[in-house]
Amino acid sequence: MPAVPLITNDAVVLGLLAATLGVVFWTSGSAHPFWRAFYRYVPALLLCYFIPSLYNTFGLIDGGQSRLYFVASRYLLPATLVLLTLAIDIPSILRLGPKAITLFLTGTVSVILGGPIALLVVGSVSPGTIGPETWRGFTAVAGSWIGGGANQAAMKDVFEIPADLFGAMVAVDVLMANVWMAVLLYLASRAPELDRRRGADTTALTALQEKVAT
Repeated sequence: MPAVPLITNDAVVLGLLAATLGVVFWTSGSAHPFWRAFYRYVPALLLCYFIPSLYNTFGLIDGGQSRLYFVASRYLLPATLVLLTLAIDIPSILRLGPKAITLFLTGTVSVILGGPIALLVVGSVSPGTIGPETWRGFTAVAGSWIGGGANQAAMKDVFEIPADLFGAMVAVDVLMANVWMAVLLYLASRAPELDRRRGADTTALTALQEKVAT
């Protein structure tokens, strides 16, 4: 007989998860020295996945018995994807010129192809490392890098990624994203110098940044 979780009411489970995410995002934006130091090493996104998994592990809730995932994946997720799309300023992006658009599309294609290439390379070097379901996990990583967390969750549902594999890929995604973010922040701090060296015209990009900021 399966164990009964402590909380079985989906409304209460939803409230618990919402409160947990609220606390994570509130503390991650706090100016308190402790939280600033804490989130310097622990990504907030990782906690958003890790803390609910602890609830499930210790029997506080049961993701398998709850209907929240069904409701979220069928109704809330499509709504968030639509809102994400509506927020895109297509005319401003087009004004950046063909080079910026080409760069964006190249990055998207490289993310899509990166997973299969990695599977082929690692599979040829160490066949035992690649499992029959590993490719599904890479769809979650690609979805995250192309469209963020909402897209990543959509990939989990579309490609039926096992929970343990999805959790591992989330950890990989967060780790790689933070390493890459460190590289980007370093390059961003030197952006004016790099632009001057290459004679780059950043007028349109600067205008778009100012528009987004306001």
